[in-house]
Amino acid sequence: MGEEGNFIEPLICKPLFLPDNIFLMRYMKWFGLAAVILLLVSCFTSWVFIESKNLIVSGIDSTGTNFGKPGYFHFFFSFFFIVFHLIPKIWAKRWNLLVVALNVAWAARNYFIISACREGDCPEKQTGLYMVLLASVLMLVAALFPNVKLPEEKKN
Repeated sequence: MGEEGNFIEPLICKPLFLPDNIFLMRYMKWFGLAAVILLLVSCFTSWVFIESKNLIVSGIDSTGTNFGKPGYFHFFFSFFFIVFHLIPKIWAKRWNLLVVALNVAWAARNYFIISACREGDCPEKQTGLYMVLLASVLMLVAALFPNVKLPEEKKN
């Protein structure tokens, strides 16, 4: 029983798949900023190709369609993500969770709306559409693991 307890105890106390928390949190700020850069670049790349109209749709240029310019909302969310990501306060990290949740929802909306088949014409998905989804999820991961020092509670 003693040998078995010594073997299982480290597995319960520290998961095998996660590195040291300090190492993980230290680089999340840069990881989040890299995800923002990926998101901004992917808004300028092609998202879908509509073969019947010979159109290439991106987050900024959707001429010939009724999609508008969905990349601008990503710019808006990215701005607030950077602001809240760089403020070392707990309230900023909480607001950042709202911002990245809205950003992921907007990316999912763009994926389903822009790549949907209409009137028998299915657009060909390009890499930019997948990069937007990936960057949005990476921003969410960076916001879930902020590097914040919490104040210690005073004991009476």
